[in-house]
Amino acid sequence: MKTMSRRAWVLYALVLAFLAGLCILFYTFYTNADDWAMKKANRHLYTSGTLTTAGTITDETGAVLAETIDGKRTYNDDKTIRTATLHVVGDSEGYIATGVQTSYKDEITGYNFVDGIYDIKKYGKGNDLQLTINAELCATAYKALGKNKGTVGVYNYKTGELVCVVSSPSYDIQNKPTENINNDKTGAYEGVYLNRFFSGVYTPGSTFKIITAAAAIDNIPDISEKTYKCTGEYKVGGSSVKCMGRHGTVDFERALNVSCNSAFAQIALEVGADNLTKETTALGFNQSFSVGKIKLAKSKYNVTNASKIDLAWSGVGQYTNLVNPCHMLMIVGAIANGGTAVEPYLVEKITTQTGRVSYAAQTTLMPQAMFSASTAKELQDLLRSNVKNYYGDSKFRGLEMCGKTGTAEVSSEEGGDKPHAWFVGYSQREDLPYAIVVVVENGGGGSSVAIPVANKTMQKVEDLYAEQ
Repeated sequence: MKTMSRRAWVLYALVLAFLAGLCILFYTFYTNADDWAMKKANRHLYTSGTLTTAGTITDETGAVLAETIDGKRTYNDDKTIRTATLHVVGDSEGYIATGVQTSYKDEITGYNFVDGIYDIKKYGKGNDLQLTINAELCATAYKALGKNKGTVGVYNYKTGELVCVVSSPSYDIQNKPTENINNDKTGAYEGVYLNRFFSGVYTPGSTFKIITAAAAIDNIPDISEKTYKCTGEYKVGGSSVKCMGRHGTVDFERALNVSCNSAFAQIALEVGADNLTKETTALGFNQSFSVGKIKLAKSKYNVTNASKIDLAWSGVGQYTNLVNPCHMLMIVGAIANGGTAVEPYLVEKITTQTGRVSYAAQTTLMPQAMFSASTAKELQDLLRSNVKNYYGDSKFRGLEMCGKTGTAEVSSEEGGDKPHAWFVGYSQREDLPYAIVVVVENGGGGSSVAIPVANKTMQKVEDLYAEQ
């Protein structure tokens, strides 16, 4: 009897081990099936490591950006459009990790866990993706950047549609200059596989004063009545924060208009490290955001062990501050939208091989407001004042822009001694609810370099979207 009992327990143990093995096998298969199916050795999808069989990618108008013809991946007929949309569409080898052809490879190949790649074998193509970007607008922004490295992004702050995403340097995907890229010693192709809009982080310079201004509004009750003296620098202990000019006595609005470092260094110290940290946390610094399946680089703000001079510099957008361009676009979009940001999105819809729409994008508000309604209103007035009373509406003819420039000092380790040029802003016209961010790496002054890029892009936005 004891022998029978022992045998029964052994049998139970074997059954449990078998079931545990099945669970482990199923879990391993479930978590790795996608990667296994998408291996470049899969001849149903790849030829010599290059994606050849996938669905069609179009822009918002239906213009083809990528498609498979006769077993070969082909792209838009226009070279400028191919180059301008490279980082959004992605390459067929997968070097551009945030490109749709890589980040949405399951969707464009038609892969799913149940059927695998059966449908792509059956229909000879994957699912079709319609993006929110406008190819002509991207081409305009790319040409506006010229030979500069940097990025331009535009989105509808009411709906969340990303209508322009451009990163430079780029190349013509139809005629990839492989030899030049691999042997580049000039730096012309530095970071060419990086989508700077999604994956880049930059010293924000004076664009960060928008955030310092928000913290001041929230924590200094009489900030609009206060004045600050600028002699060209603000001394803190044995050091000083240098200013770009000698602005004399300025109030809060004028300090932002002329981007006075002296004033904002004083404001940062008055607000304090804890309140600046609280403000940046509410805005999503040191946190992860995603645009669909594309993960953004984190914006960073940390003054935990900062000295007074460091805290002062952080308030004017220097110190160790880093900002992702897409994140900054969300911040100004929240201001334009009364305090609450709309989540940006890139994929408008996905259509299966049989013509069924399996996914359609929807406007989604961020779970928590970035600014209170009253703070957003004050910031709207300040950013409108910047353009109207300082940059000049003539720089953005007819657009009724609100915004802020930035001239971000960078070290040689960050890419050269010449500052990065920034512009962030939006149109306050009811028929033109679009926000824009421009970063020109080592471009110089934000007003002289970034504003012209922003204007050319936004004028095209008006041509495409404004009610006629």
